[in-house]
Amino acid sequence: MRESDRWRRRDWWGVVVEAPDHRAVGRFYAALRGWSVWRETEEECVLDLGEGVAYLSVHRADASYEPPVWPAEPGRPRMMLHLDLEVDDLEAEVARAVGLGARLAEHQPQDDVRVLLDPAGHPFCLYT
Repeated sequence: MRESDRWRRRDWWGVVVEAPDHRAVGRFYAALRGWSVWRETEEECVLDLGEGVAYLSVHRADASYEPPVWPAEPGRPRMMLHLDLEVDDLEAEVARAVGLGARLAEHQPQDDVRVLLDPAGHPFCLYT
């Protein structure tokens, strides 16, 4: 498919998350994955994943935002979804993610997966 054909498609889909600092979280994922920021406004930061018809959008959360807790705890905000991102070198990518502002979660359920928390506290996984 030619690049111009991609933008004419009408079957786009995406994942939307909230964050108090939507720009920082959007730029975090852009830097982590090499994606470009397609649109950035006072309300959202939308990332172009570079191929296909998927996007990631980070919407500005209001002052009542509470980050999800990993692993889940009764009475605390639960993770509604998380991103699974495949990488070639798990330890190198974990170190890079931490350098960009992620935190390594205490609970790590698998040897070939690392659960991290993005700058707004959303869990995401890097795996090989």
